[in-house]
Parts: sequence; C-alpha cells; structure tokens
Amino acid sequence: MVDSGSGFRSVEVFGVNVTPCTYETVVDAVISAGLQRVPFGVAALATHGLMTAVHDPNFHGALARLDVVTPDGQPVRWALNLIDEESLAERVYGPDLTDKVCAAAARAGVGVFLFGSTEATSTALQRALELKYPNISIVDSQADRFRDATVEEDALDVARIVGSGAGIVLVGRGCPRQELWVADHLDRIPCAMLAVGAAFDYLGGTLNRPPRWMQRVGLEWLHRLAQEPRRLWKRYTVTNSQFLVRFIALWVRNRVTKARVRLQR
Repeated sequence: MVDSGSGFRSVEVFGVNVTPCTYETVVDAVISAGLQRVPFGVAALATHGLMTAVHDPNFHGALARLDVVTPDGQPVRWALNLIDEESLAERVYGPDLTDKVCAAAARAGVGVFLFGSTEATSTALQRALELKYPNISIVDSQADRFRDATVEEDALDVARIVGSGAGIVLVGRGCPRQELWVADHLDRIPCAMLAVGAAFDYLGGTLNRPPRWMQRVGLEWLHRLAQEPRRLWKRYTVTNSQFLVRFIALWVRNRVTKARVRLQR
C-alpha cells in the first residue's frame, strides 16, 4: 500500500494501483482541485481497464501517475477487498461518480468542460446535465477526433481548456485513450480531469444503463455486450477470462491464508 501524494492511498490489484475510496472522498477532492485550479487526475477502472494495464506497461505507467483510480467494476472491488484490510461496501462507478461531481460542481460554481465522445453525444450530455442541474456551468465542449492529436492540435486543445476557466474536465475517449490523455496532461492543464468513458453515453441518454441488479452482481459487461456486440465481444471475451483466472487464484490464496491463521490460533 502506498500514498499517492494526494492524501489517497493505493493498493496493488494484480500489480495495478487501485484506490480504496468512496464517492464522497473523491467528489470532495475533485471539487477542491477544481476550485483551486490545480491538476488532479481520476480514472474509473473496470475489469477491462485493469487487465489492459496488467499487460500494457505504457497504460500501467499512466494509471500510476493519476491521483485516484477508483474500483469502477464490481469484480475490481471484489479483488480489492480480498487484498485490502479495509473492505469497500460499494464500488465507485464512473457514471455515478460523474453525476455526483456535476451536482457538486453546480453547487460550488465550478465550471465543467466536456472533452471527448461524438459531438451528438457531448451535446446530449450537456443538455441532460443542464436540465438536471440548472446551476451547472458547462463552459465549453470539444468532440473527440478519434485519433491522436497533432502537436499543434494538442496545444490548441490545452489553450482552449485552460482559457475556458474550467475547474473540471470530463474526458470521454474510451479506455485506455482517456486515461493516457489525462496522465499526459497533468503538467499542462490546471484542472481536475476525470476519465469516465461511458458516463457520456449513460448520462446523455444515448445508451441505456444496465439494471441495478446486473450492476450489483458484476454483470454490467453483459448488458454492454448486448448493446454493442461487434465492438465489445473481443474485449470481454479476452479480458474477463484473464481476470477470472487471476481472481480465482487470488481467492484460493486468500482462503488458504485464512485457514493457516485459524490453525495457528
């Protein structure tokens, strides 16, 4: 367990740093960074992201540079709870975290910049947020190019975000592109930046949320697969299998360790 330097500690889950946190602690930290206009990087990590980081050193390094990596997926929370002494009662799910951050930003008067997704989805998200939170200030938005920006384009993006007066940037570019972007801009954008992916679609109403019961039992991936099978089948077939193998091994080790402790008493 290590301290990230931002007051949050992290726990290694399959070698990847994950932050034991709650919605309240993350929202408070994001709003504080937004008001002070200081860099603060947040990612909501699901099973796919966790297993991508296990096998991709560049992505692994990017996550390590962020201040908070929440256990977005229930399976990530389960694994974290097997490892950590302070069990989390609930995950910190990207769409719900985004919603709570926007509610707090509206109360605190912190401007929000929408960066990523399609123009239609970004517009839908802005309308939905403004309808739900009349006091929210969406200072600007920019759709994703769905490719890496050139040096010149990136400089313009940075200038646009900084010049907007935003204290919070919601980044919806898909995993791992959004996390890499946040990590790469911590030294250039004095804002709280949240890599929240599907939150744009769920909060904007362009994708239907999975039922709560599916979320509770860790089957959100199945709901998303049913909505976007051609795009997501490989992601979930490969990463879910990889996670399951590692999780079973972790669970067995945990049981064996507890049995040994009981025998020694």
